[in-house]
Order: sequence, then C-alpha cells, then structure tokens
Amino acid sequence: MAAIALLASSRLMASSRSSTAAQRLSSMSRQFSSTPMTAAEIKKLGVVGAGQMGLGIALVAAQRAEVPVIVVDNSQRSLDKGMAFADKLLSKDVSKQRISQEIADATKKRLTPSTNMQDLSDVDMVIEAVPEIPKLKEDIFAQLAEICPKHAILATNTSSISITKIAAATTKDPTDTSASSRVVSTHFMNPVPVQKGVEIISGLQTSEETVKTAVAFCEKMGKVPSVSADKPGFLANRILMPYINEAVICLETGVGKKEDIDNIMKNGTNVPMGPLALADFIGLDTCLAIMETLHQGLGDSKYRPSPLLRQYVDAGWLGKKSGKGFYDYKS
Repeated sequence: MAAIALLASSRLMASSRSSTAAQRLSSMSRQFSSTPMTAAEIKKLGVVGAGQMGLGIALVAAQRAEVPVIVVDNSQRSLDKGMAFADKLLSKDVSKQRISQEIADATKKRLTPSTNMQDLSDVDMVIEAVPEIPKLKEDIFAQLAEICPKHAILATNTSSISITKIAAATTKDPTDTSASSRVVSTHFMNPVPVQKGVEIISGLQTSEETVKTAVAFCEKMGKVPSVSADKPGFLANRILMPYINEAVICLETGVGKKEDIDNIMKNGTNVPMGPLALADFIGLDTCLAIMETLHQGLGDSKYRPSPLLRQYVDAGWLGKKSGKGFYDYKS
C-alpha cells in the first residue's frame, strides 16, 4: 500500500532520546511501573501475527532497529511460513549486495517465533498485526494489558479501526488509563520492508509520551512517520480507498476496461501500480472492509462501497492472495 508520508519533526527524535535518571531504571524495576517508554529504552519488541504485515514489521525491527523480536501467532504453520519468508527476503538482499551475510545472520538470530502469548511478558513494546476484525483486536489488547509489563507500549497496525475503541478494551474501568494511555496505532504501509511510510494514530486515551515514543521507534526502524487523528480511515485509507473504489465504479459502469483504468493512472500520474492492480495486491476483502468502515463512520454516500467490489468478495475473488481478483494470478 502506498501513502504520502509527512516528515516527523526531528525534535521528536531528540526528545525521545533524552531520558531522566528515573527513566534509566533497570528492566526489573520498570516491570512494575506505568511510566511510558522512550525509543532508546525499547530493548525488546513483540509482534502479534505472523502474516505478511506482522512478519514484515518484525523483520525490519530486527534488522534496522537491531532489537530482538518475539513473533507470536496461534498457528505454527503461519510462523513456519513467515520465518521462511524472512529467510527468503534476507537471502535476496544478500544476493543483491544490499546487506552483508553477517547482517542477515544477525537479523535472523534476533527473530524468535512463538505460539505462546505469555512470551510477551518481558517486551518493552508490542505491535499487533492481525486481520481487521474489531472483536479479535479488542480481545488481543485485553490480553496484552494483562500479560505485558506495565511500562510497555501497546501498538496496533490497524488500518481503519478506532484506536479509542481498541484502547478501551484494555480496562474494565474507563477511568483507569494506566493501560489505555499506552495504546497507539503504528500503521505500517505494505510491503513493510519496502515502503517508508507509517501512520501514527492516537486514541482519546493515548498519552503524548506514547505518541512520541512510537514516532521515535518507527524512525529507528528507518520509517517516515505521519501523525493522524483517530478518524475513520485515518490519512492513508481516507485518501486511498475512495480512489480505488471509484476505479471499481468506473469498471462497473463501463467507463473503461480494467487495463485502461490502470494504464491511465500509471502513465498519467506516475504511480507504480494502477488502482485495480493495487486493490488486488491489498486484498479486495480488505478494501471492502475499509470502505464499509468509512461509509458507516462518516455517513456520507460518497464512501458507499461499489456493488461490484462486494460481488467479487462474495465470489471469493480477493485478489492476488486468492489467485483471482480483477486480474488472474494463477499460471
């Protein structure tokens, strides 16, 4: 997924690196403190979800930020597939002389797969990257609030779900913000190893220090953060998804053929991929889910999902991941 990233202030990076004597406490003492972290103090990262996004986040954090990463997924098969994908990406980078074999080996050593959420009990920050299902994310964050240390940043990679709602799942007492103030969104662009953009979204409960830490750590990962308000679609999808939806409407109403729609945008606006090919890459089910979030959250008919997009999803034609979308991907 592509998005226009706004450069985060360098002052945020500087302030995140300045720490008081109290913030230099050992990891053992911080285990019982709810004081927000700084990027320099994030010594261990957790990632929940070993899919394309989760593995990409873990890989970049291990390589660029040079921190050990625990990758948790309830499917051993997904973990095995993800780790094999990481090996493939690192080997490709070595063969193209982008990185040395030593860096690749060190990166792999920093990645640890696990099927046990309890292994996140000593991380300084965790990034959730599971499918866009609100109940699933809320259940995970309720668990993270119990399992992770009281100082840990709890981040979500959601592309459309309210951060305020996710943060509310961390406590049964809305007046207790000890956990919810540490919830933030770090919405990475896909594919994570390639795209530099990342959205930082704060919920109503999110503290300023949590936002600063998230921005600084993403910069440590080599990313260019953009800060967004907690509104439907945030920045990237508020702009991108209506563009894709309108392209589907053009196809549906016979304004142009799929090749012509994609070619005019590629050759006329210099984007690397046309809107229909991009939708296939993202996943048509994901595009539909985000458009429904925009439509329901904003109540404006201009965000109504294309009926053709809904039909493709109903047919199981989800794009590249299913082998068929607007284009065919099975040889």
